[in-house]
Amino acid sequence: MSLFGDGLEAAVQKAFTRPAPKSAPAQMRYLVRKLKSTKAVAQLLRISQRTVERYVKNQIKKPRPDLAARLEREVRKRWQPQIRAQARQKAATTGGIVIDTRARMGYTAPIGSTDESRIRHLTVALPPQHAARLFEAQEQGAGDARLQEITAEALREVYFQDGGRRAGSLEEVRFTDIEHLEFEL
Repeated sequence: MSLFGDGLEAAVQKAFTRPAPKSAPAQMRYLVRKLKSTKAVAQLLRISQRTVERYVKNQIKKPRPDLAARLEREVRKRWQPQIRAQARQKAATTGGIVIDTRARMGYTAPIGSTDESRIRHLTVALPPQHAARLFEAQEQGAGDARLQEITAEALREVYFQDGGRRAGSLEEVRFTDIEHLEFEL
């Protein structure tokens, strides 16, 4: 699982206006409607087409734990795409994103400064341009390491340099040993 990718996805899912289907048959019917065939759903979930048909007809109601997890993940991935896009657009243009994290942070700076990294708990509102960079990188398939880099750069600019008002010679922020990470739009 991707810590940063899943965190961004959870933040976007908080914008949903309706809850996603809960029961396995309802989730299966939703996927069949989205993918237009039981065969496509069967291939996606790695089960037989007949099993999909039985879920759709309410003949099976309780999936195996591994199938339940795959089913839930695929439904969430496709649920309310327009609301998801609107939430991302709003965060990237006007709203920004709030990051709440507890991690080891330090920085590279000239000799004589206190650059020792330590565990910090920060709740920082990142401006829209940083949210846009995060969402853009996520859409392009960037891994956790790249998303962590972008977040560290945003924290350097917003928290450590305070938008250019202090620590002007700060070069790089180290953002490691993440204990807690949560995003909110």
